Amino acid sequence: MARGRRPGNQDTREAVLAAAREVFADKGYDGASIRAIAAAAGVDPALIHHYFGTKEQLFVAALRSPVNPADVLPGVINGDPDRLGERLIRTLLQVWDSPAGGAAAAMVRSAVTNDTMARMLREFILKRLITRVLAEVVSDPAEAGVRGTLVATQIAGLIMIRYLIKVEPLASAPAEQVVALVGPTIQRYLTGALPTA
Repeated sequence: MARGRRPGNQDTREAVLAAAREVFADKGYDGASIRAIAAAAGVDPALIHHYFGTKEQLFVAALRSPVNPADVLPGVINGDPDRLGERLIRTLLQVWDSPAGGAAAAMVRSAVTNDTMARMLREFILKRLITRVLAEVVSDPAEAGVRGTLVATQIAGLIMIRYLIKVEPLASAPAEQVVALVGPTIQRYLTGALPTA
């Protein structure tokens, strides 16, 4: 496989993004390496660092996410653990109600029709967002898995109903009302007692 710079910076960048989508979808975030992505794109790993910086920044770019989790998670995580659900929903609404919301909607729509994007979005939501939030309040990995998927179902449902399908009255409800309605459910999924089998 040819190594080094491809002619034309935009072509090289797009080739790296395409290779990154495939490698991340196939191996997951933790299993993917810059070296493997570079090999798949036919470029030197240093070129990936030049264009994208870190592996996380490459992941966000490949997913076409309008927001990097590293930028918003401190605002969710820092504070009273009993208000974590509210902060998570408030942050979600701030992103979706901002100009970045259109790009976020495109990302979700792509995941519905494209298996590669679906695997990447699943990795993004569960590993890059929810797992980091859960790490603040849950120590048992088995319990974190159940809690994480429950949080994901609530978030996915909220996004679909409020932003994609736009079902009223939730679609136009004030953000703080949505936080008050949905935040406690998220909090219960994060820290409430789980039923035993």
